[in-house]
Amino acid sequence: MDVFAQLPGAVSSEAGISHFGDPVREQRALAEGDAVVPRADRLVVSVGGPDRLTWLDSITSQAVSRLAAGESTELLVLDPQGRIEHAAAVLDDGETTWLIADAPDAAGLAAWLGMMRFRSRVEVALRPELAVIGFVRGGAAERTLVAAASSPGGLPLVWADPWGGVRAGGWQYAATEAHPGADYGWAEALVAEEDVAQVAADRPAAGLLAAEALRVAAWRPRWTGEVDERSIPHEADWLRTAVHLDKGCYRGQETVAKVHNLGHPPRRLVMLHLDGSDSVLPERGAAVFAGDAEAGRITSSARHHELGPIALAIVSRRTPPGETLTVEADGIRIAAAQEVIVPGDAGATADVPRLTRLSRRPLAR
Repeated sequence: MDVFAQLPGAVSSEAGISHFGDPVREQRALAEGDAVVPRADRLVVSVGGPDRLTWLDSITSQAVSRLAAGESTELLVLDPQGRIEHAAAVLDDGETTWLIADAPDAAGLAAWLGMMRFRSRVEVALRPELAVIGFVRGGAAERTLVAAASSPGGLPLVWADPWGGVRAGGWQYAATEAHPGADYGWAEALVAEEDVAQVAADRPAAGLLAAEALRVAAWRPRWTGEVDERSIPHEADWLRTAVHLDKGCYRGQETVAKVHNLGHPPRRLVMLHLDGSDSVLPERGAAVFAGDAEAGRITSSARHHELGPIALAIVSRRTPPGETLTVEADGIRIAAAQEVIVPGDAGATADVPRLTRLSRRPLAR
């Protein structure tokens, strides 16, 4: 990714390149499918071997045993109590399964998978030689990255985020027909380091701030944002795409089924539209208040080119859904209009009919 860091205006942070001098312009170009984002905050783990798909199916939340070559999905690794330990995008090329994880999670994910091999015929490896480059499907950036993506199994390694619709076996808690994820169209290409320079030369670049703004606006959870030591998938509406409710046993399944069928998640994800008059954007972990009582914490925040300052927050299930909240940042209280993502009565679906919503946007070839 050093090629992108040398572009004019590049401003780097610990996670990667934040922006290239004009975050709003970059965000618009990204949303239009014109720009690309170097994702130094994402790393690749490969899983090879003839048992790879059935093995991953048996130890994670997603049904991948019959994943077709070129098909994209995502999975979670849960602890025995159903709490989220790891999260990964999933793409198989017919010979190898490719996992994309947030950088702070990747080594731990690879190590855990390595410990779980036992007698299975699988090989797990971190793949730092592959760069992750993000884009929005449907524009010139897609054509560039499909052509530039590594293709060791004959198919370009381009993961299409399934967040656009409810996966088979999944469930959506958000009570809306116009889910913002339907227009998200996010994808990530795995590009060999020697080919990154050509991508940087062909397309305008956008920074991580632009990518995060689009993600937050789409209500899309990620490991480095919405996950803490207490998180279960239900709280972030992650059953939509990362959990298969009808597959076989896996670690944490009992909690997933119990909360979904009989109980309610103790916390819920909300979207906050922040008062921008103080020009302050709260950081992850900032306290969210309902009146004088602390209701939860900010998990992600961004400045969106159309919506203005926005944030995702995990709040208590009992937080009144119609109440205007406040967020503490830099010693001041910021008013925050609440948009419910996961309702307080989510779960207890044992007698609720399933409504499947599937949406797939094909990759250009």
